[in-house]
Amino acid sequence: MATDCPLSPRTPKVPSSLFKENQKRLASQLKSGQIVVLQGGEDIPYYNTDVEYLFRQEGYFTWICGVRLPGYYFALDVSTGKAHLFVPYISEENQMWMGKPPTFDDFRKNNGVDEVHYVKELCKVLQHLKPEVLLLLMGINSDSKVTTKETYFEGIKKFKVDSEILFPIITELRVFKTPEEITLLRYVCKVSSDAHKQVMLYTKPGLREYQCESVFLDFCYREGGCRYVAYTCVCCSGSNAAILHYGDAGHPNSKCIENGDMCLFDMGGSYAGYAADITCSFPANGKFTDDQRLVYEAVLAARDVVMREAKPGVMWLDMHLKANRVMLEHLTKGNMLVGDVEKMMEAGINCILQPHGLGHLIGLDVHDVGGYLPHCPPRPKPPLNRLRTARMLQAGMMITIEPGCYFIKPLLERALANPDQKDFFNDAMIRRFFEFGGVRIEDDV
Repeated sequence: MATDCPLSPRTPKVPSSLFKENQKRLASQLKSGQIVVLQGGEDIPYYNTDVEYLFRQEGYFTWICGVRLPGYYFALDVSTGKAHLFVPYISEENQMWMGKPPTFDDFRKNNGVDEVHYVKELCKVLQHLKPEVLLLLMGINSDSKVTTKETYFEGIKKFKVDSEILFPIITELRVFKTPEEITLLRYVCKVSSDAHKQVMLYTKPGLREYQCESVFLDFCYREGGCRYVAYTCVCCSGSNAAILHYGDAGHPNSKCIENGDMCLFDMGGSYAGYAADITCSFPANGKFTDDQRLVYEAVLAARDVVMREAKPGVMWLDMHLKANRVMLEHLTKGNMLVGDVEKMMEAGINCILQPHGLGHLIGLDVHDVGGYLPHCPPRPKPPLNRLRTARMLQAGMMITIEPGCYFIKPLLERALANPDQKDFFNDAMIRRFFEFGGVRIEDDV
Protein backbone atom coordinates (compact mmCIF):
# COMPACT_ATOMS: atom_id res chain seq x y z
CA MET A 1 0.00 0.00 0.00
CA ALA A 2 1.09 3.58 -0.48
CA THR A 3 0.64 4.89 3.03
CA ASP A 4 3.05 4.46 5.93
CA CYS A 5 1.67 3.38 9.28
CA PRO A 6 1.06 6.67 11.16
CA LEU A 7 3.50 6.10 13.99
CA SER A 8 3.23 9.68 15.20
CA PRO A 9 0.81 12.58 14.65
CA ARG A 10 3.39 14.21 12.37
CA THR A 11 3.67 11.26 9.98
CA PRO A 12 2.15 12.30 6.64
CA LYS A 13 -0.04 10.12 4.46
CA VAL A 14 1.19 9.55 0.91
CA PRO A 15 -1.62 10.64 -1.42
CA SER A 16 -2.54 8.49 -4.42
CA SER A 17 -2.62 11.72 -6.42
CA LEU A 18 1.21 11.74 -6.24
CA PHE A 19 1.30 8.58 -8.35
CA LYS A 20 -1.49 9.68 -10.70
CA GLU A 21 0.44 12.88 -11.39
CA ASN A 22 3.62 10.95 -12.19
CA GLN A 23 1.69 8.60 -14.46
CA LYS A 24 0.16 11.61 -16.24
CA ARG A 25 3.56 13.24 -16.66
CA LEU A 26 4.97 10.05 -18.14
CA ALA A 27 2.05 9.46 -20.52
CA SER A 28 2.39 13.02 -21.85
CA GLN A 29 5.91 12.18 -23.05
CA LEU A 30 4.87 9.01 -24.89
CA LYS A 31 2.69 8.03 -27.88
CA SER A 32 -0.70 6.39 -28.24
CA GLY A 33 -0.36 2.65 -28.79
CA GLN A 34 2.53 2.32 -26.36
CA ILE A 35 2.16 0.53 -23.02
CA VAL A 36 4.72 0.94 -20.24
CA VAL A 37 5.44 -2.26 -18.31
CA LEU A 38 7.47 -2.05 -15.10
CA GLN A 39 8.50 -4.98 -12.94
CA GLY A 40 8.79 -4.35 -9.22
CA GLY A 41 11.51 -5.74 -7.00
CA GLU A 42 11.77 -9.30 -5.71
CA ASP A 43 12.59 -10.75 -2.31
CA ILE A 44 16.30 -11.56 -1.94
CA PRO A 45 17.40 -14.37 0.43
CA TYR A 46 20.51 -14.35 2.60
CA TYR A 47 22.74 -16.54 0.45
CA ASN A 48 21.49 -20.17 0.72
CA THR A 49 19.13 -19.69 3.67
CA ASP A 50 15.36 -19.20 3.99
CA VAL A 51 15.93 -15.81 5.68
CA GLU A 52 15.37 -12.79 3.44
CA TYR A 53 16.66 -9.24 3.42
CA LEU A 54 14.01 -6.74 4.53
CA PHE A 55 12.40 -5.82 1.22
CA ARG A 56 12.81 -2.34 -0.21
CA GLN A 57 11.05 -1.46 -3.46
CA GLU A 58 13.12 -0.13 -6.33
CA GLY A 59 12.80 3.55 -7.19
CA TYR A 60 11.04 3.56 -10.56
CA PHE A 61 8.25 1.29 -9.29
CA THR A 62 7.84 3.43 -6.18
CA TRP A 63 7.68 6.56 -8.37
CA ILE A 64 4.93 5.20 -10.61
CA CYS A 65 2.59 3.57 -8.05
CA GLY A 66 4.15 3.43 -4.57
CA VAL A 67 3.57 -0.31 -4.02
CA ARG A 68 6.14 -1.50 -1.49
CA LEU A 69 5.59 -5.24 -1.73
CA PRO A 70 7.66 -7.70 -3.80
CA GLY A 71 6.61 -9.54 -6.95
CA TYR A 72 4.30 -6.91 -8.50
CA TYR A 73 4.01 -5.56 -12.06
CA PHE A 74 2.61 -2.27 -13.36
CA ALA A 75 1.33 -1.29 -16.81
CA LEU A 76 0.38 2.16 -18.09
CA ASP A 77 -1.74 2.28 -21.25
CA VAL A 78 -0.69 5.54 -22.91
CA SER A 79 -3.76 5.56 -25.20
CA THR A 80 -6.24 5.67 -22.31
CA GLY A 81 -4.08 6.83 -19.41
CA LYS A 82 -5.28 3.83 -17.40
CA ALA A 83 -2.93 2.28 -14.86
CA HIS A 84 -3.00 -1.47 -14.25
CA LEU A 85 -1.45 -3.21 -11.24
CA PHE A 86 -0.67 -6.92 -11.24
CA VAL A 87 -0.45 -8.58 -7.83
CA PRO A 88 0.87 -12.01 -6.84
CA TYR A 89 -1.71 -14.54 -5.74
CA ILE A 90 -1.21 -15.50 -2.08
CA SER A 91 -2.69 -18.84 -1.12
CA GLU A 92 -4.51 -19.40 2.15
CA GLU A 93 -1.54 -21.46 3.35
CA ASN A 94 0.87 -18.59 2.66
CA GLN A 95 -1.51 -16.13 4.29
CA MET A 96 -0.93 -18.09 7.49
CA TRP A 97 2.70 -16.88 7.36
CA MET A 98 2.40 -13.56 5.54
CA GLY A 99 -1.03 -12.34 6.60
CA LYS A 100 -3.91 -11.25 4.42
CA PRO A 101 -2.77 -9.08 1.49
CA PRO A 102 -4.32 -5.69 0.71
CA THR A 103 -7.57 -5.89 -1.26
CA PHE A 104 -7.87 -4.76 -4.86
CA ASP A 105 -9.90 -1.78 -3.60
CA ASP A 106 -7.05 -0.89 -1.24
CA PHE A 107 -4.65 -0.67 -4.17
CA ARG A 108 -7.09 1.37 -6.28
CA LYS A 109 -7.58 3.78 -3.39
CA ASN A 110 -3.98 4.18 -2.26
CA ASN A 111 -1.73 3.57 -5.26
CA GLY A 112 -3.25 5.56 -8.08
CA VAL A 113 -4.20 2.55 -10.22
CA ASP A 114 -7.42 2.03 -12.16
CA GLU A 115 -7.51 -1.74 -12.50
CA VAL A 116 -5.98 -4.58 -10.48
CA HIS A 117 -5.32 -8.11 -11.71
CA TYR A 118 -3.27 -11.11 -10.66
CA VAL A 119 0.23 -11.49 -12.11
CA LYS A 120 -0.79 -14.70 -13.86
CA GLU A 121 -3.22 -12.60 -15.94
CA LEU A 122 -0.55 -10.14 -17.13
CA CYS A 123 -0.08 -11.56 -20.62
CA LYS A 124 -3.82 -11.97 -21.18
CA VAL A 125 -4.63 -8.40 -20.09
CA LEU A 126 -1.88 -6.93 -22.28
CA GLN A 127 -3.10 -8.91 -25.30
CA HIS A 128 -6.60 -7.52 -24.71
CA LEU A 129 -5.19 -3.96 -24.71
CA LYS A 130 -3.60 -4.59 -28.13
CA PRO A 131 -0.41 -2.51 -27.73
CA GLU A 132 1.68 -1.53 -30.72
CA VAL A 133 4.75 -1.87 -28.51
CA LEU A 134 5.60 -2.53 -24.88
CA LEU A 135 8.07 -0.05 -23.39
CA LEU A 136 10.44 -1.73 -20.94
CA LEU A 137 12.92 -0.10 -18.56
CA MET A 138 16.53 -0.63 -19.59
CA GLY A 139 19.40 1.73 -18.82
CA ILE A 140 22.58 2.25 -16.84
CA ASN A 141 22.66 4.16 -13.55
CA SER A 142 25.37 6.79 -14.02
CA ASP A 143 26.40 6.50 -10.33
CA SER A 144 26.39 2.77 -9.69
CA LYS A 145 27.10 1.75 -13.32
CA VAL A 146 24.51 -0.99 -12.77
CA THR A 147 22.01 -1.77 -15.55
CA THR A 148 18.35 -1.95 -14.60
CA LYS A 149 16.95 -5.46 -14.23
CA GLU A 150 15.48 -6.77 -17.49
CA THR A 151 11.68 -7.03 -17.30
CA TYR A 152 10.38 -10.55 -17.81
CA PHE A 153 6.99 -12.25 -17.58
CA GLU A 154 5.51 -15.41 -19.04
CA GLY A 155 4.45 -14.66 -22.63
CA ILE A 156 6.55 -11.54 -23.20
CA LYS A 157 7.80 -12.94 -26.51
CA LYS A 158 4.29 -12.54 -27.93
CA PHE A 159 4.75 -8.75 -27.96
CA LYS A 160 6.88 -6.23 -29.78
CA VAL A 161 9.07 -4.61 -27.11
CA ASP A 162 11.33 -1.57 -26.94
CA SER A 163 14.01 -1.13 -24.28
CA GLU A 164 15.43 2.24 -25.37
CA ILE A 165 12.57 4.77 -25.34
CA LEU A 166 11.46 4.62 -21.70
CA PHE A 167 14.61 4.95 -19.59
CA PRO A 168 15.76 8.49 -20.53
CA ILE A 169 12.21 9.85 -20.36
CA ILE A 170 11.18 8.44 -16.98
CA THR A 171 14.63 9.18 -15.52
CA GLU A 172 14.42 12.82 -16.55
CA LEU A 173 10.97 13.07 -15.01
CA ARG A 174 12.33 11.72 -11.72
CA VAL A 175 14.88 14.57 -11.62
CA PHE A 176 12.10 17.15 -11.27
CA LYS A 177 9.98 16.66 -8.17
CA THR A 178 6.28 17.46 -8.00
CA PRO A 179 4.93 19.57 -5.12
CA GLU A 180 3.63 16.42 -3.40
CA GLU A 181 7.05 14.78 -3.68
CA ILE A 182 8.72 17.90 -2.29
CA THR A 183 6.37 17.76 0.70
CA LEU A 184 7.57 14.22 1.49
CA LEU A 185 11.20 15.22 0.98
CA ARG A 186 10.80 18.20 3.31
CA TYR A 187 9.31 15.87 5.90
CA VAL A 188 12.08 13.27 5.82
CA CYS A 189 14.71 16.02 5.88
CA LYS A 190 13.06 17.59 8.94
CA VAL A 191 12.92 14.25 10.74
CA SER A 192 16.56 13.54 9.87
CA SER A 193 17.65 17.02 10.95
CA ASP A 194 15.89 16.65 14.30
CA ALA A 195 17.50 13.22 14.72
CA HIS A 196 20.96 14.73 14.11
CA LYS A 197 20.26 17.27 16.87
CA GLN A 198 19.43 14.44 19.27
CA VAL A 199 22.70 12.72 18.31
CA MET A 200 24.73 15.87 18.98
CA LEU A 201 23.10 16.28 22.40
CA TYR A 202 23.92 12.65 23.21
CA THR A 203 27.49 12.41 21.88
CA LYS A 204 30.43 12.66 24.25
CA PRO A 205 33.90 11.14 24.62
CA GLY A 206 33.86 7.54 25.82
CA LEU A 207 30.91 6.41 23.70
CA ARG A 208 31.18 4.09 20.73
CA GLU A 209 30.30 5.51 17.34
CA TYR A 210 27.49 2.97 16.92
CA GLN A 211 25.82 4.22 20.10
CA CYS A 212 25.40 7.59 18.40
CA GLU A 213 24.14 5.85 15.27
CA SER A 214 21.52 4.05 17.36
CA VAL A 215 20.14 7.37 18.63
CA PHE A 216 19.62 8.48 15.05
CA LEU A 217 17.95 5.23 14.00
CA ASP A 218 15.68 5.25 17.04
CA PHE A 219 14.52 8.84 16.57
CA CYS A 220 13.84 8.48 12.83
CA TYR A 221 11.72 5.38 13.40
CA ARG A 222 10.07 6.17 16.73
CA GLU A 223 9.31 9.84 16.07
CA GLY A 224 9.32 10.00 12.29
CA GLY A 225 7.88 6.70 11.11
CA CYS A 226 11.00 5.95 9.04
CA ARG A 227 11.52 2.21 9.18
CA TYR A 228 14.54 2.51 6.90
CA VAL A 229 17.49 4.83 6.55
CA ALA A 230 18.44 5.96 3.06
CA TYR A 231 21.93 4.42 3.24
CA THR A 232 24.29 2.85 5.75
CA CYS A 233 25.00 5.41 8.46
CA VAL A 234 28.48 6.97 8.37
CA CYS A 235 29.38 7.69 12.02
CA CYS A 236 33.07 8.42 12.18
CA SER A 237 35.27 10.14 14.71
CA GLY A 238 38.90 11.20 14.74
CA SER A 239 40.99 9.88 11.85
CA ASN A 240 38.09 7.71 10.65
CA ALA A 241 36.48 10.83 9.19
CA ALA A 242 39.02 10.64 6.37
CA ILE A 243 37.32 7.41 5.19
CA LEU A 244 34.60 8.75 2.92
CA HIS A 245 32.29 5.72 3.06
CA TYR A 246 33.07 4.67 6.62
CA GLY A 247 30.45 2.51 8.32
CA ASP A 248 30.72 -0.49 6.01
CA ALA A 249 31.21 -4.07 7.17
CA GLY A 250 34.93 -3.48 7.62
CA HIS A 251 34.40 -0.27 9.62
CA PRO A 252 31.12 -0.84 11.52
CA ASN A 253 31.00 2.48 13.39
CA SER A 254 32.74 0.81 16.32
CA LYS A 255 35.58 3.13 17.37
CA CYS A 256 35.53 4.65 20.84
CA ILE A 257 35.08 8.41 20.56
CA GLU A 258 37.97 10.16 22.25
CA ASN A 259 38.32 13.57 23.84
CA GLY A 260 39.62 15.94 21.17
CA ASP A 261 38.06 14.01 18.24
CA MET A 262 35.99 15.64 15.55
CA CYS A 263 32.86 13.68 14.74
CA LEU A 264 31.56 13.46 11.17
CA PHE A 265 28.08 11.93 11.15
CA ASP A 266 26.48 11.39 7.73
CA MET A 267 22.97 9.94 8.18
CA GLY A 268 19.59 10.28 6.49
CA GLY A 269 16.18 8.75 7.00
CA SER A 270 13.92 7.29 4.33
CA TYR A 271 10.17 7.83 4.28
CA ALA A 272 7.82 6.35 1.66
CA GLY A 273 10.95 5.64 -0.36
CA TYR A 274 12.14 9.28 -0.33
CA ALA A 275 15.61 9.91 1.04
CA ALA A 276 17.38 12.50 3.16
CA ASP A 277 21.18 12.87 3.24
CA ILE A 278 22.59 15.13 5.96
CA THR A 279 26.08 15.44 7.43
CA CYS A 280 26.99 17.23 10.65
CA SER A 281 30.56 17.68 11.87
CA PHE A 282 31.31 18.79 15.43
CA PRO A 283 33.85 18.35 18.25
CA ALA A 284 33.00 15.39 20.45
CA ASN A 285 33.61 17.35 23.65
CA GLY A 286 31.58 20.35 22.48
CA LYS A 287 34.50 22.79 22.13
CA PHE A 288 36.49 23.51 18.96
CA THR A 289 40.27 23.58 19.07
CA ASP A 290 41.92 26.19 16.88
CA ASP A 291 42.75 23.55 14.25
CA GLN A 292 39.22 22.18 14.28
CA ARG A 293 37.76 25.66 13.96
CA LEU A 294 40.00 26.49 11.00
CA VAL A 295 38.91 23.44 9.02
CA TYR A 296 35.26 23.65 10.02
CA GLU A 297 34.97 27.33 9.11
CA ALA A 298 36.70 26.70 5.75
CA VAL A 299 34.08 24.08 4.90
CA LEU A 300 31.27 26.24 6.27
CA ALA A 301 32.38 29.16 4.08
CA ALA A 302 32.29 26.87 1.04
CA ARG A 303 28.83 25.64 1.98
CA ASP A 304 27.55 29.18 2.56
CA VAL A 305 28.71 30.53 -0.79
CA VAL A 306 26.89 27.76 -2.63
CA MET A 307 23.75 28.32 -0.56
CA ARG A 308 23.85 31.96 -1.57
CA GLU A 309 24.59 31.48 -5.26
CA ALA A 310 22.87 28.23 -6.25
CA LYS A 311 19.73 29.04 -8.24
CA PRO A 312 18.05 28.06 -11.53
CA GLY A 313 20.38 28.67 -14.46
CA VAL A 314 23.62 28.07 -12.54
CA MET A 315 25.93 25.25 -13.66
CA TRP A 316 26.70 22.72 -10.93
CA LEU A 317 30.32 22.38 -12.01
CA ASP A 318 30.76 26.12 -11.46
CA MET A 319 29.34 25.76 -7.94
CA HIS A 320 31.78 22.92 -7.21
CA LEU A 321 34.78 24.99 -8.30
CA LYS A 322 33.49 28.06 -6.44
CA ALA A 323 33.20 26.07 -3.21
CA ASN A 324 36.72 24.68 -3.70
CA ARG A 325 38.18 28.17 -4.18
CA VAL A 326 36.48 29.57 -1.09
CA MET A 327 37.73 26.67 1.03
CA LEU A 328 41.30 27.05 -0.22
CA GLU A 329 41.18 30.81 0.40
CA HIS A 330 40.15 30.22 4.00
CA LEU A 331 42.86 27.62 4.58
CA THR A 332 45.43 30.00 3.06
CA LYS A 333 44.41 32.71 5.49
CA GLY A 334 44.88 30.14 8.27
CA ASN A 335 48.45 29.42 7.03
CA MET A 336 47.79 25.77 6.20
CA LEU A 337 48.24 26.55 2.49
CA VAL A 338 50.69 28.92 0.82
CA GLY A 339 50.46 30.75 -2.49
CA ASP A 340 47.95 31.77 -5.14
CA VAL A 341 44.58 29.98 -4.96
CA GLU A 342 44.12 29.85 -8.75
CA LYS A 343 47.49 28.15 -9.12
CA MET A 344 46.48 25.73 -6.36
CA MET A 345 43.37 24.88 -8.37
CA GLU A 346 45.46 24.31 -11.48
CA ALA A 347 47.74 21.99 -9.49
CA GLY A 348 44.77 20.01 -8.13
CA ILE A 349 45.16 20.88 -4.45
CA ASN A 350 41.37 21.16 -4.23
CA CYS A 351 40.99 17.53 -5.32
CA ILE A 352 43.44 16.35 -2.66
CA LEU A 353 41.53 18.00 0.17
CA GLN A 354 38.07 17.28 -1.30
CA PRO A 355 38.28 14.28 -3.62
CA HIS A 356 34.50 13.98 -4.09
CA GLY A 357 31.99 16.15 -5.89
CA LEU A 358 30.08 19.01 -4.28
CA GLY A 359 26.82 17.06 -4.15
CA HIS A 360 24.32 14.88 -5.95
CA LEU A 361 20.69 14.70 -6.96
CA ILE A 362 18.49 13.16 -4.27
CA GLY A 363 14.99 11.72 -4.26
CA LEU A 364 13.88 8.10 -4.32
CA ASP A 365 17.54 7.10 -4.31
CA VAL A 366 20.06 8.82 -2.10
CA HIS A 367 22.26 9.26 -5.18
CA ASP A 368 19.29 9.89 -7.41
CA VAL A 369 19.07 9.12 -11.10
CA GLY A 370 19.53 11.60 -13.95
CA GLY A 371 23.01 12.94 -13.29
CA TYR A 372 24.31 12.16 -16.77
CA LEU A 373 21.60 11.62 -19.39
CA PRO A 374 22.35 11.96 -23.14
CA HIS A 375 21.06 15.56 -23.33
CA CYS A 376 23.04 16.67 -20.24
CA PRO A 377 26.59 17.99 -19.94
CA PRO A 378 28.99 15.04 -19.99
CA ARG A 379 30.99 13.88 -17.01
CA PRO A 380 34.02 16.19 -16.56
CA LYS A 381 37.50 14.88 -17.23
CA PRO A 382 39.77 13.82 -14.33
CA PRO A 383 40.30 15.00 -11.67
CA LEU A 384 36.70 16.33 -11.70
CA ASN A 385 35.18 13.08 -12.96
CA ARG A 386 33.88 12.21 -9.48
CA LEU A 387 31.13 14.83 -9.76
CA ARG A 388 27.84 12.94 -9.79
CA THR A 389 26.29 15.52 -12.12
CA ALA A 390 27.39 18.55 -14.13
CA ARG A 391 23.88 19.75 -14.97
CA MET A 392 22.43 23.23 -14.91
CA LEU A 393 20.31 23.75 -11.81
CA GLN A 394 16.60 24.05 -12.51
CA ALA A 395 13.50 24.54 -10.39
CA GLY A 396 12.13 21.27 -9.05
CA MET A 397 15.50 19.58 -8.66
CA MET A 398 16.64 18.47 -5.23
CA ILE A 399 20.38 18.32 -4.66
CA THR A 400 22.81 17.99 -1.78
CA ILE A 401 25.35 20.69 -1.00
CA GLU A 402 28.20 18.88 0.76
CA PRO A 403 31.65 20.47 0.66
CA GLY A 404 34.30 18.72 2.73
CA CYS A 405 37.93 18.91 3.74
CA TYR A 406 39.75 15.66 4.50
CA PHE A 407 43.27 14.78 5.49
CA ILE A 408 43.75 11.47 3.70
CA LYS A 409 47.29 10.47 4.53
CA PRO A 410 48.24 8.67 1.27
CA LEU A 411 46.98 11.60 -0.82
CA LEU A 412 48.84 14.13 1.31
CA GLU A 413 52.08 12.14 1.30
CA ARG A 414 51.90 11.84 -2.47
CA ALA A 415 51.28 15.59 -2.78
CA LEU A 416 54.17 16.44 -0.47
CA ALA A 417 56.43 14.34 -2.69
CA ASN A 418 55.14 15.99 -5.87
CA PRO A 419 57.24 19.00 -6.92
CA ASP A 420 54.19 20.57 -8.59
CA GLN A 421 52.11 20.44 -5.39
CA LYS A 422 54.30 20.34 -2.29
CA ASP A 423 55.11 24.05 -2.13
CA PHE A 424 51.44 24.92 -1.69
CA PHE A 425 51.41 23.25 1.73
CA ASN A 426 52.81 24.60 4.96
CA ASP A 427 54.74 21.37 5.54
CA ALA A 428 55.12 21.63 9.31
CA MET A 429 51.47 22.51 9.79
CA ILE A 430 49.89 20.00 7.39
CA ARG A 431 51.70 17.07 8.99
CA ARG A 432 49.97 17.58 12.29
CA PHE A 433 46.66 17.05 10.49
CA PHE A 434 47.58 13.56 9.23
CA GLU A 435 45.40 11.95 11.93
CA PHE A 436 42.79 14.73 12.05
CA GLY A 437 40.20 12.99 9.86
CA GLY A 438 37.99 15.52 8.15
CA VAL A 439 34.96 17.78 8.10
CA ARG A 440 31.89 17.67 5.87
CA ILE A 441 28.75 19.81 6.05
CA GLU A 442 25.82 18.54 3.98
CA ASP A 443 22.39 20.00 3.38
CA ASP A 444 19.53 18.97 1.08
CA VAL A 445 18.21 21.80 -1.08
